[in-house]
Amino acid sequence: MAATHPSPVNRWLAGVWRTAHVTAEHAGGLGLLTWRVTLAIVRLRVRWRDVVDQAYIMGIQSLPIVFVTASLAGIVTSQQGGYQIVSTSPRYLLGTLVVQSVVLELGPLLTAIVLVGRIGARITAELGTMVVSEQIDAFESLGRDPVAILAAPRVIAGIITMPLLVGFADVIGIWAGMIAAELSAGLGREEFLYGARLFWHSWDLFYGFSKAVVFGFVIPIISVHMGLRTRGGAAGVGLTTTQAVMFMILTILILDALFPPLMLQ
Repeated sequence: MAATHPSPVNRWLAGVWRTAHVTAEHAGGLGLLTWRVTLAIVRLRVRWRDVVDQAYIMGIQSLPIVFVTASLAGIVTSQQGGYQIVSTSPRYLLGTLVVQSVVLELGPLLTAIVLVGRIGARITAELGTMVVSEQIDAFESLGRDPVAILAAPRVIAGIITMPLLVGFADVIGIWAGMIAAELSAGLGREEFLYGARLFWHSWDLFYGFSKAVVFGFVIPIISVHMGLRTRGGAAGVGLTTTQAVMFMILTILILDALFPPLMLQ
């Protein structure tokens, strides 16, 4: 008898079911992990020395790449804005464009993407290696909570350091944009700062730092979640790390798209 093949509709329904199942599984795992991290913090089961160590890794050691990324973002924004604006609009609007672009969007978003590659992938690989080498099982057999030891310090450090890195990126990006505007468009610093102040709102700064706090929570919580789900030895660590990076970037982009309708209306 000839083998029967599922119809396209059945294959589509099966794909939808698998996607919904995986999505629900990840959502439930992230919710449970968030709850356990919250309990560990409330019950003061987190060693603050571990938080300081993680903050150093996430913050101080990330400064060079954040410096480079923010500088390039400010320079490119200034050069493209000068090409598009200066010939048809008042030149001081270039200062507005650079400051608004860096503070509202480029500073938080690019810093988050940098930390996904540098910190998120690292956390996933570290915890994934601990899972496949049964170190997590050893913690649990000794009655020690791996969430309080490994997850909570990373989440706290991410929430603390991300706004600081974004503030640093904002300053560097605006400064680099101002220098580029002076060199490429002949825009003086006084005129640049006049345009920056003309349309400035204090809410813009709050908006940017709100993004930073959310991204600082999302990156470590997803990377810890994916790391603890690792299976299959070294190959599994590599696969899970790749999936975690894709998951984090997609989540950050979705959250970034949700911020304007929620906070800029």
